[in-house]
Amino acid sequence: MDRLLVSLQLTDSAFPSGFYTLSHGLEGYAQARAVDPGSLPALLHDLLRHGVGPGDATALALAHRAAAADDWETVAAVDARLHATKLNREMRQAATRTGRQLLDLAAEVFGAAGIVRYHRAVTDRRVPGTQAVAAGVVYAASGVPARQAVASDLFAFCASFAGAALRLRLTDHRRAQSLLREAAPVIVETTHAALARELADLGATTFAADVMSARHERAEARLFAT
Repeated sequence: MDRLLVSLQLTDSAFPSGFYTLSHGLEGYAQARAVDPGSLPALLHDLLRHGVGPGDATALALAHRAAAADDWETVAAVDARLHATKLNREMRQAATRTGRQLLDLAAEVFGAAGIVRYHRAVTDRRVPGTQAVAAGVVYAASGVPARQAVASDLFAFCASFAGAALRLRLTDHRRAQSLLREAAPVIVETTHAALARELADLGATTFAADVMSARHERAEARLFAT
């Protein structure tokens, strides 16, 4: 039960890591008129399968495995590789900003030795401190199983995406809940795939999302950091 409560706390929008201030590329799509309410679920599923799954979820699973084994060299390698796969400046900055905030809070709230150690490495600028790797370290140090950790973080991504869709007027509160429920089988599928990958497999293939992010960096007005 304690592990469940940890994952619920970390994925709650009230946990101030900054994760829920991101649109995960959705605002760029909206600005380009490349998404509408009808295509919103398909976009979310594609981002899960081809972006977040092979990228952040895989990094989280690998970091969790390494942190649980006290293999901090591998954790750092996963962190560096994930950071390198973030092709756009705003995506890199968002990943490291939320990751550092997560570690800073978790070091205070949970206080586990592994969290404190990796937080110090991030503070000393020895590692990037991406959000997914930070989450893997925190979940592992808190005893949350890898499968639950990956699924929890993927759900948090979907909830953040749905929240951004609400603010961008691409959905309403009722349809947002349907959007989350329809994503559940894709979260399960993406979790299984992420847990089976190795470090060499880490990296997203969402080229359109990268283009939208690059355009979003130069937008005159933005609601979201990404």
